[in-house]
Amino acid sequence: MSPSFSAVLLAGGKSTRMGRDKALLEIDGQPLWKRQLSILEELQPREIFIAAPAREEWRDHLIIPDAQSEVGPLAGLISALRRSSTSHLLALAVDLPQMTSGYLRELLDFCSEIGGAIPRSDRFEPLAALYPTSSLPIAEDCLRSGEYSLQNFAAECVARGLVRAVKIEAGNERLFANVNTPDDLLALTRHE
Repeated sequence: MSPSFSAVLLAGGKSTRMGRDKALLEIDGQPLWKRQLSILEELQPREIFIAAPAREEWRDHLIIPDAQSEVGPLAGLISALRRSSTSHLLALAVDLPQMTSGYLRELLDFCSEIGGAIPRSDRFEPLAALYPTSSLPIAEDCLRSGEYSLQNFAAECVARGLVRAVKIEAGNERLFANVNTPDDLLALTRHE
């Protein structure tokens, strides 16, 4: 049985390579942020945060600003870990449009009361992962030291036994395809 958890939609990126806000991209006629939020809602977390600057579209949701600006998703993750009222936090990036609630539910099953779970192939997939709130000091240390890479944060969580690396099975790699550029979006819409 998975532990009680909170969830955060990481949607604070600049979308520089895309040239427009990725959160507002439409996939199957629905803004990406809404699609991702629906996935999180299906899992019934105790609370859901959107880590991003406030915007009119999100007025009915709990928006939290990044812990520090200009440092990437680590800052949004830290803000959510600070605010979480549960033992675990499920993080999901807004730009993973092929992620499913079923996969995230399976990931929840890998968690224990003290440990989280992070998908891994040849590298960690830290933007669709479960972190125990006890990992906050590690994240804070990364922020203080200027080491903003979520790969390093994930590796440290695994090394300290706070997070379990879960092998990404064949066929599930597509769930982690980011939509960062117009070409990525085009490729996604061609395969739907």
